[in-house]
Amino acid sequence: MASSSSELARWRDIDKLLTRQGNIVGPGFEPSPQLRQDIGEFARVLVVGAGGLGCELLKDLALSGFRNIDVIDMDTIEISNLNRQFLFRLQDVGKSKAVVAAKRVMERVSGVNITPHFCRIEDKDIVFYNDFNIIVLGLDSIEARSYINSVACSFLEYDSDDNPVPESIKPMIDGGTEGFKGHARVILPGVTPCFECNIWLFPPQVKFPLCTLAETPRTAAHCIEYAHLIKWNEVHGGKTFDPDDPEHMQWVYKEAVKRAELFGIAGVTYSFTQGVVKNIIPAIASTNAIISAACALEVLKIVSGCSKTLSNYMTSSTS
Repeated sequence: MASSSSELARWRDIDKLLTRQGNIVGPGFEPSPQLRQDIGEFARVLVVGAGGLGCELLKDLALSGFRNIDVIDMDTIEISNLNRQFLFRLQDVGKSKAVVAAKRVMERVSGVNITPHFCRIEDKDIVFYNDFNIIVLGLDSIEARSYINSVACSFLEYDSDDNPVPESIKPMIDGGTEGFKGHARVILPGVTPCFECNIWLFPPQVKFPLCTLAETPRTAAHCIEYAHLIKWNEVHGGKTFDPDDPEHMQWVYKEAVKRAELFGIAGVTYSFTQGVVKNIIPAIASTNAIISAACALEVLKIVSGCSKTLSNYMTSSTS
């Protein structure tokens, strides 16, 4: 009896959303005590990214009643991740983010099945992505978002009246954070603007003049970009730099340190080198939590119809 009561209490708030009619529900919403079980049994969700936002998303989705979840991420865990990516521990450093995150959530939330994929998103074929009802993005890369957007849009079909066929629409929920700021948005190909439609909303990446890097560096970032953009090619003769290769990043870091010492510049660290080379903005745990909660709620709303979805876009600032 205690176990049954505990289970009911666990899903109390979710059941309030799924078993009651309301004024802002979706057009096809049919409240039912069975709806939560149906979502857990039939809905398949893909989370792209298992970093700061991805860890929160996996937890939130599992606690929202989703039981069939996949997560894909090519990265391994680093010490610098531990302050905000709460599913990881010191002993996990060097392991796959997707594998460890899936394991940790399944240990804490009974009944959920999370399948990890430790690979690049481009390594999966189109059929893989078509198996999911909805795709949730927890990425820090514009290029990766564009790729998933193109995949989702490729499934879209139109009827004889040039209207999107509902069954071919692959919903995407895009979450992103940058320091204290973040956004969550709903992308329904053929219905709402897709990622490429408003890519111009993202601020341009910071660029440094090569003459400054080569002749008059003034900041730690100048020293790092000198090692990355100039020194690498001089020494390696055109060999492609891989920002995801730890040996390549270590080489750039060491060269940047030499450059900084030569000009009396402080502030070059390995984590800062990663941030400059990969254009990483420092992440705030509370921002990740807020944005992932908004994204998970949109997933539940789309799958169940228990409320109308976002009108495309939401921004948040916790500063």
